[in-house]
Amino acid sequence: MSTAYVIVTIAAAIAMLIASGVDVFRAQWVRDNMKSYGIPEWTLYPLAVIKAAGAFGLLAGLAIPPLGLAAALCLVLYFIGALIAIIRSHGYRDLGYPMPYLVLAAASLTLFVAS
Repeated sequence: MSTAYVIVTIAAAIAMLIASGVDVFRAQWVRDNMKSYGIPEWTLYPLAVIKAAGAFGLLAGLAIPPLGLAAALCLVLYFIGALIAIIRSHGYRDLGYPMPYLVLAAASLTLFVAS
């Protein structure tokens, strides 16, 4: 397990927990964006749970590698889905929001596979 993998994975987990917190506290800008994407507001809590589970999976993966692999892969797929939802709704100005999370999850996945 490389130092880069550990650092990136911890950074990704922290970012996912922050994103999850934003969903839990239902920030107005998030609710407005969800509405513009055609996604019901009630999905904020389940989406927050998914992000939090991914964060804890990444951290658990430092001790149990298959969990980290699964969490990173699922988070990559989650944020690709977020990008698809944004593109589908023509909200191109919002494409930058999920990108850092996707990059962190993909970097964790890549570094896991490389190590």
